[in-house]
Amino acid sequence: MALANNLTAILNLLALLCSIPITASGIWLASKPDNECVNLLRWPVVVLGVLILVVSATGFIGAYKYKETLLAVYLCCMAILIGLLLVVLIFAFVVTRPDGSYRVPGRGYKEYRLEGFSNWLKENVVDSKNWGRLRACLADTNVCPKLNQEFITADQFFSSSKITPLQL
Repeated sequence: MALANNLTAILNLLALLCSIPITASGIWLASKPDNECVNLLRWPVVVLGVLILVVSATGFIGAYKYKETLLAVYLCCMAILIGLLLVVLIFAFVVTRPDGSYRVPGRGYKEYRLEGFSNWLKENVVDSKNWGRLRACLADTNVCPKLNQEFITADQFFSSSKITPLQL
């Protein structure tokens, strides 16, 4: 039993040490408010780092001091975190699985249309309150350099026949 506790303590110490750069990168992202894309990631990264820190500290202390109650709390929290990770993974897979691509005859690339994406993704991208953030994010990254000048709403962007995937 001592080997299992020592191994658990070592693994949780490593996880605790890994959570410090995760939390630090979230705090660093929070100090950079100039990019809309970064603003979407800053607090989830900080929360993830803190959760990993707390859960791994609980596991480390429980395994190092042989505290069964702390180990039970650690196992429950870890099971919840793994379950949440699986839910997010399945959600991301379901939402991004249809990629909206269509083969173009005689071309070496695919064309992309909004109708080919999942309904949830279409509704959230076309929604006018989300479009402002997405537009600012795309314009800041220079993915779409003409985005600041030509398109005010999401409908104008998606109804434009001038834009192909190669022009983005």
